[in-house]
Amino acid sequence: MRVGILSYPMLFQREGGLQVQVRETIAALNRLGEDAGHPLQAELVDPNRERLDHYDLIHVFSAISGNYRVVESACEMGVPVVLSPLLSPGWDRAAGIRARVADRLAGRLTAWNVQTSYAQTKRALQLARMVIALGDAERDAIVAGFLIDQAKIRVFPNGISRHFFTTRADLFRQRTGIAGPFVLMAGTINPYKNQLGLVEALAGLDLPVVLIGRAARENQPYLDEVMRSPWVRWLGELNHDDPLLASAFSAASVVALPSHGEVFPLAVLEALAAGTPVVMTDENALDLRESAFALRKVGWNDAAAQRAAICAFLAQPPQRETVRALVEDYTWQRVASQIANCYAEMLAGPVADKAAATLHKAAQEGEPRAADRAGEIGSA
Repeated sequence: MRVGILSYPMLFQREGGLQVQVRETIAALNRLGEDAGHPLQAELVDPNRERLDHYDLIHVFSAISGNYRVVESACEMGVPVVLSPLLSPGWDRAAGIRARVADRLAGRLTAWNVQTSYAQTKRALQLARMVIALGDAERDAIVAGFLIDQAKIRVFPNGISRHFFTTRADLFRQRTGIAGPFVLMAGTINPYKNQLGLVEALAGLDLPVVLIGRAARENQPYLDEVMRSPWVRWLGELNHDDPLLASAFSAASVVALPSHGEVFPLAVLEALAAGTPVVMTDENALDLRESAFALRKVGWNDAAAQRAAICAFLAQPPQRETVRALVEDYTWQRVASQIANCYAEMLAGPVADKAAATLHKAAQEGEPRAADRAGEIGSA
């Protein structure tokens, strides 16, 4: 089985959770494919050099950034598509209704020459033969917000690289000279991630806040504002396999992620694998049972709740081995095995999903809005 992996063209021009997910999934699938009884080859596709129909199936990561065109092109060639949409769990029935109304309004005002990102995401979800959600919350968002049949959705979480389970704090302590407690936040530096909100929530505690992540040029003023606090230290961007990153997770007293929204953040899983408790946004798709002793979810704009949760962990830190046990089963190899089973299931099934085929036919006939209008007027 030859599997082509695709996402948006500029994917690897930066570093983040999606980049790690794509790389680790490909590597784990290929390790699985070394078994002669289950031959499988996964590789990144360069659409400028290779045709999609040279593969048995295409797996697209992310439903935004124009990736719906990849799904459409594969369908035109008769290649089945698996889609990992990575959608915010904030999508619910009300949000979906508002988005469909806005999409119809934009279409009517422009003679259907303008298409919203919601419509493009929905098209990708409809045309994909199978959809993989990272958690129950993302699955529910796909169903409620985009009206997708739950029967074609599978739920598999992300994995965790093994070195996060075995890392030690020594390297971070030696490199930075930070010997006492501190709060760590790892992620892109921007207002959506809300580093400034975290710093303001902890004002007056005299508690160091260590930031790791890239700051784009347009977000440099935001970083400057964050750095006005004498308790903030920014280490810049670190590669995912840099031992200093894993050591920072181990050395931290608490890892914080008070962003406006997350799907299934790897930084949270990696922190827990290192034995460190986490305070994160309540807008997320991560659901770990019986994890409240090590994982607190609060509103991104609730500074008092963030401060209280962090202080509670500082006062009574959970046992690191108990924290690690929460995510000990989250391995990339296990995820790859589940995904490979989906590939086999899909290739053994019908050649095309009837609903997706109907929608695609409408697109080929030059009426991409007709099917959506008919269904959305009734569903909205």
